[in-house]
Amino acid sequence: MADQLLEYGPYLLAGYLAFFMGIMSPGPNILAIIGTSMGTSRRAGLIIACGISTGSLFWAILAVLGLTALLANFAWFGSILRVIGGCYLLWLASKYIRAAWVGGEIKVTAQIVKQDDVGLYCQGIGVQLTNPKAALYWLSVMSIILRPDAPSWVAMTMIVGVGIISFVSHIAWAILFSTNRVVGFYQSFKRVFDTVIGTFFSALGLGLILSIFKSGSRV
Repeated sequence: MADQLLEYGPYLLAGYLAFFMGIMSPGPNILAIIGTSMGTSRRAGLIIACGISTGSLFWAILAVLGLTALLANFAWFGSILRVIGGCYLLWLASKYIRAAWVGGEIKVTAQIVKQDDVGLYCQGIGVQLTNPKAALYWLSVMSIILRPDAPSWVAMTMIVGVGIISFVSHIAWAILFSTNRVVGFYQSFKRVFDTVIGTFFSALGLGLILSIFKSGSRV
């Protein structure tokens, strides 16, 4: 088991970091959390955040189960997966680097939502599940970790870890970024965040693509 931890641990950490980096830069999901927290209440924002986190967990489970089945039957699919995942990460990197270069403000619209807790939670799930980019992002993240001979605990560890990161991070957004003042503070450092995220995704994407050309690569 110790040997497996040393072998797969770096890939799991890279996958966790890639997922966390994605959450760090506000997209439609994060803006929905902030807007609800500012316009309705912090409680409403927290419930939306839990719904979005549940949606993320669903995508993680779906990606792991689907890709594990494909890799078990078609080992060559792993190379295709790395190319697709690497290209998508490079595309994301270009967006972040361009955003850092051009600049721009985070446009947050306060959302007044009149729903009960169940309705808010379902809305959060819906926001995540109807985001087509989420599927591509999960494909990219999982391409870092999954391979035909990976033991089952790797996939389970990834799902559990991603679930924890998702809930903690999205709830943090709802709590911390519920006022214009905090959003403005983040805005002042947004270029730095975008530069770091873009650089990280560039290195990760290139690494995934180049890994298929390495003799005996087991990424």
